[in-house]
Amino acid sequence: MDKYPDQKRAVQYLYPPVDPFDQRMLDVGQGHRIYVEQCGNPNGIPVVVLHGGPGGGCSPAMRRYFDPLVYRVILFDQRGCGRSRPHASVEYNTTWHLVTDIERIRKALDIEQWIAFGGSWGATLALVYAQTHPDRVSRLVLRGVFLMTQAELDWFYGGGAGKFWPESWSKFVSLLPEAERGDAITAYHKRLFSGDVASETLYGRAWSAWENALASIHNSGSTGETPGDYARAFARLENHYFLNGGFLEYDGQILDQVDRIAHIPGHVVQGRYDMICPPSSAWALCERWPNAELKMVRHAGHALSEPGISAELVRIMDRIAETVI
Repeated sequence: MDKYPDQKRAVQYLYPPVDPFDQRMLDVGQGHRIYVEQCGNPNGIPVVVLHGGPGGGCSPAMRRYFDPLVYRVILFDQRGCGRSRPHASVEYNTTWHLVTDIERIRKALDIEQWIAFGGSWGATLALVYAQTHPDRVSRLVLRGVFLMTQAELDWFYGGGAGKFWPESWSKFVSLLPEAERGDAITAYHKRLFSGDVASETLYGRAWSAWENALASIHNSGSTGETPGDYARAFARLENHYFLNGGFLEYDGQILDQVDRIAHIPGHVVQGRYDMICPPSSAWALCERWPNAELKMVRHAGHALSEPGISAELVRIMDRIAETVI
């Protein structure tokens, strides 16, 4: 019998939350200390979970995609967000600092190889990490692929997605002078780094609301009020990374360097109606990656919590477990 007979009810089939057996603050240098936790089976298959954003932080819900009897699950809050400190800091905070942090965690936990599991920005980071350390990644499991290209940023912050969500786009740009609306990332940067915490929080909430409004295919555009501290950190970190093109050496780098991970098995889950990270990126990635399989989820958007996406990710992790054990 199919373990997930109804994708709309798939969430109830996810493994229940599991308490961590190890929590620590890891000093990674340059004044940063990052939160790291482990849960599941201490002797299980290691998998590192890379959260989105940048700036999203990890949550207990992210533990629920892995059979706790089979997997040793490692989650961490990337620099500047969640329980990592200093909060909302962009100093010494680039993609390459995060790649170094991932390696530091792997070595601290004495792990030879692990599965890298990430969605959205987490997929970006998983790909960059794997391309930098291809001998340390046994598999990649990605969701809502984001390749950190200018075309993707232009789509989401240049009005492309706004053509589908004009009311939400209007709210997002209404806080900006008309003369600055042609470059929303730069315009928001001025305000998110103004030095006035109240103003930064106001613009942080607006930045977060725009993304949250488009995350799920079931969303009506109403997002509610995001907690100020979270919104400010999330927006500052995303904006910092996006303004700098993800700190990659050149536009299109990830796709150009797919040959570095050609030997690594990949599993890509993509919502057909993802408004934040359109399916063309996942398609282009898998066209160049012979060892990857792409699953387009028919009735889904971007969010990890989408029932169809959740069900597919659990299926993949269960299937991997069956082949390894």
